[in-house]
Amino acid sequence: MGFIDLSGSLGRHFGSIGVALNEISTRLTITHAEQRSVSGPCAQRAEKCLTLLADALHVSDQLNISIESAIPEHVGLGSGTQMSLAIGLGLNAYYNLGLSIRDIAALTDRGRRSGIGIGVFEQGGLVVDGGRGEHTVTPPVLSRLPVPEDWRFILVFDERGQGLHGQQEVQAFKALPTFSHLEAARLCYLLLMQGLPAVAEQNLQQFGDTISQLQKSVGEHFATAQGGVFASAEVAKAIHWFAQQGAVAIGQTSWGPTGFCAVANQHLAERLVAEAGAKFSDNDKLSFVVASARNEGGSVLKV
Repeated sequence: MGFIDLSGSLGRHFGSIGVALNEISTRLTITHAEQRSVSGPCAQRAEKCLTLLADALHVSDQLNISIESAIPEHVGLGSGTQMSLAIGLGLNAYYNLGLSIRDIAALTDRGRRSGIGIGVFEQGGLVVDGGRGEHTVTPPVLSRLPVPEDWRFILVFDERGQGLHGQQEVQAFKALPTFSHLEAARLCYLLLMQGLPAVAEQNLQQFGDTISQLQKSVGEHFATAQGGVFASAEVAKAIHWFAQQGAVAIGQTSWGPTGFCAVANQHLAERLVAEAGAKFSDNDKLSFVVASARNEGGSVLKV
């Protein structure tokens, strides 16, 4: 849901806020095999993760990994972190290695900027991480709150593009202008004294206002790199329409192009998504998903 301090004026960079979701997830099964085999969505990424982790942990990669579902790649939903941690946690259970999620994250070089993917895999809910300092291995979780069960998030996908990633992302960060440390201070104050209390007191409107302000500030900072506050003009139109219907917490997740907003309950979310489907029916590349918050971390079942 956004970064907090891109200036690093106090010696720590980034810091971010995010929410774990139920409906978009990575699920996989690891079993013994005579010959290594990886199948299912995002298999190529899973292959790379398996190679890296098996080498780092000094264990055999003669396994079958069957991927039931995978978070779409490069759309701002932390697919790489979740795949790495899922395979790492699976190997940890299979070989009884006794590793923590943080151990696995460090081995796979996750959390180089945002620590949300690691934090929500550990604990679920709404997470705020403390960014990266001089000696940070993985960004520490500063706050974790359960998200009210009724709240729903609407995701807007644009199949025509992907957010910046890899070397493009690295270069984009280098080319960005300096972020105002005064604006970073305002966002920190806003999050601490408005956004987090709003979640604790189940005040969706106030929480949404905090996220919208944070997203506007960070989106404008990233605009030169992604062509606007939103990476997809079509997603921006749809998100603007949802805001007109009363949705709150308006923004883009990571580099996008996925947009998001929040509403009070499942019924309202389903109604708005149905209406959006009709309104934007001439654009077959846009799609809408209703998601609930997951208030627990990733899990492993050993049989």
